[in-house]
Amino acid sequence: MPIDWDPADRQFHLRNGQVSLVLRVFEDGTLGQLHLGAPLPAGRSYRHLGPDPFPGFSNRVGSPVPLAYPTSGTGDFRVPSLVAATADGATSLALHYRDHRIVAGKPPLDGLPSTYAEDPSEADTLEVTLADEPSGLEVDLRFTVFVGRPMIARSALVRNAGAAPADLRCAMSLSLDLPDADWRMVGLSGAWARERHVTDRALVPGRQSVSSVRGASGHEHNPFLALRRATTDEAHGEAYAFSLVYSGNFLAEVEVEPFGTARVRLGIEPSTFGWRLEPGAVFTVPEAIVAFSADGLGGLSAELHDLFRDRLARGHWRDRARPVLINNWEATYFGFDADRLVEIATTARDLGVELFVLDDGWFGARDDDTTSLGDWFVDRRKLPDGLDGVARRITELGIGFGLWIEPEMISERSRLFEAHPDWAIGIPGRPRTESRQQLVLDMARPEVVDHLADVLTEVLGSAPITYVKWDMNRNITEPFSPSLPPDRQGEFFHRYILGTYELYRRLTERFPEILFESCAGGGGRFDPGLLAFAPQGWTSDDTDAIERLAIQWGTSLAYPPSSMAAHVAAVPNHQVGRITPLSTRAAVAFFGVFGYELDPTALDPEERIEIAEQIRFYKAHRDLFQRGRFVRLAGPFEGDGNRVAWMSVSGDRRQAVAAFYQVLSRAEAGPVRLRLGGLDPDAVYRVSTWPAYDESLSRANRGDRSGAELMAAGLVLDAERWENAVRGDFWARLFVLDAA
Repeated sequence: MPIDWDPADRQFHLRNGQVSLVLRVFEDGTLGQLHLGAPLPAGRSYRHLGPDPFPGFSNRVGSPVPLAYPTSGTGDFRVPSLVAATADGATSLALHYRDHRIVAGKPPLDGLPSTYAEDPSEADTLEVTLADEPSGLEVDLRFTVFVGRPMIARSALVRNAGAAPADLRCAMSLSLDLPDADWRMVGLSGAWARERHVTDRALVPGRQSVSSVRGASGHEHNPFLALRRATTDEAHGEAYAFSLVYSGNFLAEVEVEPFGTARVRLGIEPSTFGWRLEPGAVFTVPEAIVAFSADGLGGLSAELHDLFRDRLARGHWRDRARPVLINNWEATYFGFDADRLVEIATTARDLGVELFVLDDGWFGARDDDTTSLGDWFVDRRKLPDGLDGVARRITELGIGFGLWIEPEMISERSRLFEAHPDWAIGIPGRPRTESRQQLVLDMARPEVVDHLADVLTEVLGSAPITYVKWDMNRNITEPFSPSLPPDRQGEFFHRYILGTYELYRRLTERFPEILFESCAGGGGRFDPGLLAFAPQGWTSDDTDAIERLAIQWGTSLAYPPSSMAAHVAAVPNHQVGRITPLSTRAAVAFFGVFGYELDPTALDPEERIEIAEQIRFYKAHRDLFQRGRFVRLAGPFEGDGNRVAWMSVSGDRRQAVAAFYQVLSRAEAGPVRLRLGGLDPDAVYRVSTWPAYDESLSRANRGDRSGAELMAAGLVLDAERWENAVRGDFWARLFVLDAA
């Protein structure tokens, strides 16, 4: 087993040759965390990395002792992992080691998504029980080490073994004390239509964090952060990544204390959280992943991609090629009928599209966004033969049929609201805040989840549906549930997301062959929690190719291309009004789950020919785009961001596709070289370009090149003066590499 226990030294060493986690039971009974990072030799004591027990270990008030699950009120004044008020109102807990277990594999988390081991040989889990004897509170800390992965999964079970209730006020998923603070904090932040832009700042004394209190992980921040050394880049240097497998309110934080150490904590956002823990009850804390890399940010991303793609996503679609789709939204919005949908689907099918998706407007009396959310029955004014009628007409064309839903929402103008106005979230006696002319259903109530499971099971079983886009377009205001007493309203946000997970679980288990795609006003809930149910997400409502360079680059820090839906949209773009070449739009969207957001019946003959060729090219390289190693080369957040490049490399390094994007054309720009990465230096690659124009760039690069040359010297991107003028702004080119 890769978990060693030395009873004489009271030391645990979790190791797999790529990462080491060393824990030790200190002399006062607390559990210390001595090292998490580069692999250390087995069979050695590392007690010297912790506090010196003599003199004065017991008198350690304010000293930065590295603890695995710190509490408040007992001399550690840094941010805690656990805060609970006991029956007497006290909030000081002293957690001491009681016992431990080492088990093969990885136990699941009750009611929560988590990574998994398909076979017990893939991982080992250490579970350490800590107890606060006076209160009876116990914590089972779980640490899982995976075979061949430089990462540790962390979770906890908080149990009340006492005789009186306790109130949890903070229960974090991960705490990690680092011996120095010489790190830069990398985060993913933004807003609607510009999600997951990269932020990068040096740690300073005090607390620095990203978080959400919106009821969802949110457009604004992602439940992810990384720490890198100042000299660490994409390919070299030390870095850590921290990712929370959760879709609700979260906090990701680093505190630098006066002695120069750094404490990272990650978990449910404490200010919007409370939980009454009755005697005998257990609270399950969401899972957190911490990864270490000595190979830069690119090394971290590769490991997270593999884990999330292969051991977080699950089910029928985990390993299958995702279909090329077309969505009717930007083609028709609410104005369609069955014949119009079939016309779009027929034209798209002729171009090579494999899946047609019917978006908003098919249900209730939904002619605009003021009505009918919650009324999940077909609008027979538009679809007189029902969903089954239009779905069968489309599937008879030889392509799949998909459907948009927004189950967590309700319109005041709906039959559901008339029958159950109390199911909409709001505080009795107070007005509800207006947002998008819709309200949010109280997913904390089991009867709401039961109702949605019943009606959506009927909908999804009524037609040959192979894909569902699950949207969520409004954050929560006036958080309150009448199902909870006043002193337990702090449980609302967590119970909301547990209800959402339960609905996802029921529907995905009932319809295992449907491909679910998560969406939240675009990328407002793009997080690991939902990847466990929906293996791909709508990356952003912003489909502009240039905006997507930054969005997809940032998203790739944590999430694999197989999780990123990326579509070609019409121009002028519906979000920013920009006009970009059709080839550039495809060259960006290829690196993900590919599709179209446009009206194919409005295309001219040349555009139809071009799109058909795009789809042929994507299908020929689909596995590489969706499951290859994604390597970032030149980023939109570097320098002026005018040149962006990335590539996908097959697992055996025999194939690759590299992309180069130039935002603005510049006169006399000078020589440009693009050095590639991730290739086999000893292999010889035949290089071709896409689109396959015969120009100086194609002529300069086509032919046979060694992997060593392509990584050390690179591709030639110089352009003749006349060619640069012809390229213009928003230009892209792909380079296809096939080993001889």
